[in-house]
Amino acid sequence: MTTRILLGLLLLVSLIQGLAPEAIPGSALPMILVILGLVYAATTVAPDDAVAYLVLTLAVGVAAGADVLSAIPAIGASLDAIVDQVSIALYAGIVSVLSLWMYKRTCAPAS
Repeated sequence: MTTRILLGLLLLVSLIQGLAPEAIPGSALPMILVILGLVYAATTVAPDDAVAYLVLTLAVGVAAGADVLSAIPAIGASLDAIVDQVSIALYAGIVSVLSLWMYKRTCAPAS
């Protein structure tokens, strides 16, 4: 249930920031995206088995960086802006995965 709530919030904030970036002044929405990405990855991604998450993050990041959806007439730029925001949250999640992996390797008691 937590995963669905986090993904729903992430999608909602990405839609708002991608389609109407001036709707909420300041840098509150990008910060919320980063926090959601950190929490999502910390709660759902196992540090020892994070390959699928990392591959997905890289694929979304490359797609966002290449502006591949901008070629679609009329709505491509808007879709690309939304994917850009989702990639921000996914990249933030990599920090959580890395931190948990490092903690497990160095500080966690041996089992």
